[in-house]
Amino acid sequence: MSRLRVRHATGYQYGGDVTQSYNEARMLPGSGDGQFVLAANLEISPISSSQAYVDYWGTRVNSFEILTPHGQLSLTATSLVEVQRSEHSSPGLSWSDLAPAAQGSVGTVEQLQQTRLTEPPAELAAIAGSAAADLDPCAAALAVCREIHRRMTYMAGVTGVQSTARESWEHGRGVCQDIAHIAIGALRSIGVPARYVSGYLHPDPAFPIGAPVTGESHAWVEWFCGSWHGWDPTNDLPIGERHVLVGRGRDYADVAPLRGVYAGSSGSRLFVEVEITREA
Repeated sequence: MSRLRVRHATGYQYGGDVTQSYNEARMLPGSGDGQFVLAANLEISPISSSQAYVDYWGTRVNSFEILTPHGQLSLTATSLVEVQRSEHSSPGLSWSDLAPAAQGSVGTVEQLQQTRLTEPPAELAAIAGSAAADLDPCAAALAVCREIHRRMTYMAGVTGVQSTARESWEHGRGVCQDIAHIAIGALRSIGVPARYVSGYLHPDPAFPIGAPVTGESHAWVEWFCGSWHGWDPTNDLPIGERHVLVGRGRDYADVAPLRGVYAGSSGSRLFVEVEITREA
């Protein structure tokens, strides 16, 4: 079991005064799936009234509007989470049983459909099919994710938040968001339901207690083969006690940490700072 404190500060600096803005933040984790939230708080500046709810995919959302002139929007999410995860031991489904099981549930059938961000090129679909050959769905999903890890290089600055799996695959480089989109597209192409997961990862494998480290928002995948299994294709490891889950969806667009619209300024600059501390 680990206890992680996460501080995530983000927002926009505008080129001039913004007269009004309407926003959604998905920055606070929820309890369940091997984690328990001990404390969670979101500070918004300028001060604004906000509405908290859980969206269709089960992610905590803070919706808020600011109707006074402001040159900067700042949010700071602070969470303290206990994480204790164990491996699934239940047997997986066969291919013949997976198809009707996936089609029979809204939670899985929606994760079979490709999106603009996950649609794989023909080459990637063929590689996924080859990696999955002669394996059951659970083993096939793992093999596909590991093959993508082997073929993709983690590199920031090559892609952006709107980059698709096709574009990232062509570059052969990208960040965790891109690698997750590629893995999801590949898994869906072979008939395995897969979903995008956003959260945080303590970046130090040594996992020291009491030492704050600079982190980033992280992304990984979950696939369904009888039950849901999580895997981090960027780092080629199972989801464990260094991972804090915030949200799930079809792709990044469903779980963006901050998004909104504003009026009054022609430009903006996003800033992000994440600090993670293991406390136990």
